[in-house]
Amino acid sequence: MTDETIRAKAIALYDRFTHGTQDRRSFMAELTAVAGGTVAANALLASIAASPAAAAIVPAGDPRLKTATVRWPAAGGRTLSGYRAAPAGAKGRLPAVIVIHENRGLTEHIRDVARRVALAGFVAVAPDFLTVAGGTPTDEDKARTMIGALDLAATTADAVATVAWLRGDKTTNGKVGAVGFCWGGALTDRLAVAAGTALTAGVPYYGPAPAPAEAGKVKAAMLLHYAGLDDRVNATGLPWAEALKKAGVPVESFVYPGVNHAFNNDTAVGRYDAAAAKLAWDRTIAFLHARLG
Repeated sequence: MTDETIRAKAIALYDRFTHGTQDRRSFMAELTAVAGGTVAANALLASIAASPAAAAIVPAGDPRLKTATVRWPAAGGRTLSGYRAAPAGAKGRLPAVIVIHENRGLTEHIRDVARRVALAGFVAVAPDFLTVAGGTPTDEDKARTMIGALDLAATTADAVATVAWLRGDKTTNGKVGAVGFCWGGALTDRLAVAAGTALTAGVPYYGPAPAPAEAGKVKAAMLLHYAGLDDRVNATGLPWAEALKKAGVPVESFVYPGVNHAFNNDTAVGRYDAAAAKLAWDRTIAFLHARLG
């Protein structure tokens, strides 16, 4: 096998592992067989998995921003906590954007993404949807298990409550958008279905989509990003995009050729695609400004 074939097989194995029920031991056994040895398998995994030690694009102490850990009322008497970032010294009310994490929970990477959103001129809030389970752990395997155990209806209700909270925040202009990645992309779609007119704009990145029959409930403008090599997500995402169009939802949908699931995550060097990530990000920020400004 060529190096590129090995990498593609490894990415497929990793995607199945991180989005299914396979345990790490059996995953590593398969990866070792593909890579040709334990050392090669560990090196390959390091390139395709997200690195918690990767440098942030926008440092946590960036003086252009005000950041804080915040808490707010969720649904059913629950409380959520999360990370808030906003431009320092902003004058007037700003649009709000909810940044929804992947299936590893509220990581440093997602905090970094929230800071990028804030630098673009928004009040960004990244909820920890594992707050109800004790918060995001440092062990990513444990975080994925905890995400899988969440009550999806309750989590969606918590996201809807977050929209309501931000709409009423005195620092925002009352318009709220959401951008989410992978698991967060799926939740962004579900939030759009559940929130009705309360959500103004949604931007799911490579998120498994709801049933097409739900499209008529969406009142937000939508911008959908998909990876060309991501057959698992595209099997539901592309029909979802068509259903939104048929339902009269303002929607744009883009498929980025030759890139993998999680192409936006710059902490996973083996799957990150700088050109696709920049293009998708530029489209995202322009879309959010147009819809929320």
